[in-house]
Amino acid sequence: MFAIVEIAGKQFKVSKGDTVEVPKLKNNKEGDKVKIDKVLLKSDGKTTDIGTPYVSASSVEITVKKHGKGEKIRVFKKKPKKRFEKTQGHRQQHTIIEVMAVK
Repeated sequence: MFAIVEIAGKQFKVSKGDTVEVPKLKNNKEGDKVKIDKVLLKSDGKTTDIGTPYVSASSVEITVKKHGKGEKIRVFKKKPKKRFEKTQGHRQQHTIIEVMAVK
């Protein structure tokens, strides 16, 4: 059984036991159990339920494992003949979750 859920504005395909890296869930601490009701599609191999936009009476239970940051990316800007150079770095925050159940 798997489901496609919407978490923090992005869609993820999940099934029971999966560990997924999602954009940071700000309101949840490590170890929290969260119920996600934004299920877009649910399938058990024989039947498929497609939501308009969400499947009613369906949810996914997850556990927040840890928060962290991704690898640093460097953004370099340069304008030729103007003596302009700018280097900037960025590390995207993320949350690692584990799917406990798809209902």
